[in-house]
Amino acid sequence: MKITPSVVLSYVAICLIWGSTWLVIKIGMESLTPFMSAGLRFLVASTVIYAVVKIRNIPFSRDKVAIKIYWVMGFFSFLVPFGLVYWGEQYINSGLASVLFAIYPFCVAIVAHFSLQDERFSRMKLIGMITGFLGIVVIFSDSLKIDLNFYEVAGMAAVLGSAVVQSFVVVLIKKEGSHLHPLSMNLVPMAVASAGFIISSFLFEDVSKNIFDLAGIGSVIFLGIFGSIVTFTIYYWLLKKVSVLLMSLIAFITPIIALILGGLVYGEKLTFNHLMGSVLVLAGLLLSQSELIRKRKLT
Repeated sequence: MKITPSVVLSYVAICLIWGSTWLVIKIGMESLTPFMSAGLRFLVASTVIYAVVKIRNIPFSRDKVAIKIYWVMGFFSFLVPFGLVYWGEQYINSGLASVLFAIYPFCVAIVAHFSLQDERFSRMKLIGMITGFLGIVVIFSDSLKIDLNFYEVAGMAAVLGSAVVQSFVVVLIKKEGSHLHPLSMNLVPMAVASAGFIISSFLFEDVSKNIFDLAGIGSVIFLGIFGSIVTFTIYYWLLKKVSVLLMSLIAFITPIIALILGGLVYGEKLTFNHLMGSVLVLAGLLLSQSELIRKRKLT
């Protein structure tokens, strides 16, 4: 695994963009229903990807492995996990959702340990992830209020389920999808997600509540182009170059970005817990990658 400046900059870009998507989703949900917002997001993304693939003649693999990955990604990278998160956040606050989704790196580490020979679990990785997870808990400690009614428990289960589902898919892509182009591999999955969300919106939501104003349309365009095309293309490009565990640790960083942006846009106060939690997250990242850092110093 070689860490180059382009890898570092790409990793930082994903963290910044995905950190901002929580704020943009919040703004967009003031105008659009959850499933309609997600459906239009992926409609914009898949349409733009299709145009780019055609114009630039980007190869679109059609072998059996590629087809399997496209459909698995469509349902289990986008439609199911995004649907679970959007649905679950109707009943739990975003702070609790962030803490629950922070189990994602643990799930990835466990699945990767049994599926990828060069990504074995180690004590230092575990210590780093626990430290980072505790940082997320500290950051959102003030908002971890649980009433334990049926819908809140169901919302918590939905977010946890999203993290578990995505962990299996990202390991599958790391293991079998190295021959796929990072851009074209998102075309079918995002189209599948778009159709699924829009149909679900008409079936389960009151579509008359949708308001296609500047906030709603702007959020869809930003999430479609930057939150989906740019980030997922970079993500799958990076997945070929760095460990799947390092990629999963983005789930620890994005809440910090979201907090900073929330403070700038909505005037949300940054507390001592936010600062200490952020320090723990960064310490956890360094600990989890300490073995790699040590190896690089020796070479």
